[in-house]
Amino acid sequence: MLNSVHRKDSSILSIRIAAPEDAELIHQLAWQIFPETYKEILTPDQNDYMMEWMYSVPNLIKQMTEENHTYLLGYKDNECIGYVSVQPENAEIYHLQKIYVLINKQGLGYGRILFDAAIKYIKEINPNAKAVHLNVNRYNKALGFYEHLGMKKIAEGDFPIGHGYYMNDYIMGLDL
Repeated sequence: MLNSVHRKDSSILSIRIAAPEDAELIHQLAWQIFPETYKEILTPDQNDYMMEWMYSVPNLIKQMTEENHTYLLGYKDNECIGYVSVQPENAEIYHLQKIYVLINKQGLGYGRILFDAAIKYIKEINPNAKAVHLNVNRYNKALGFYEHLGMKKIAEGDFPIGHGYYMNDYIMGLDL
């Protein structure tokens, strides 16, 4: 199903669906990417809280086994360089929960490949899916990336996540 995706420059990114056994790998990648991505947005305490909440190995396994998250892993030259996670919101809408690429691999088109793989996966498992949504922090430079992919701002909000912290996000959408 999700094998290799060729880019214009002939490099290849292989995509595979993660299993619960990959939770440690995702956890390690997240620790390389997430704190660096949000260092100017989150306090160190909020970063630590969010890393535990979203990326502890037990929580990753729970996401995959109980909360219907599907993680896709992207490999370049046998190195996992990023991941994307999708979850159904309802019968017609999927939520792109996470999409991250190693800092030194950003800007090379791999985020686009992971995004496209997520859309392909959604369409394969649910041909009746109508849209994909995602939340992006209003101050995250990735906002421009999502707009470049054709996503539109459809809402915004400040969403409590516990311990007095909020996610200050735009909700973006793309019709499938």
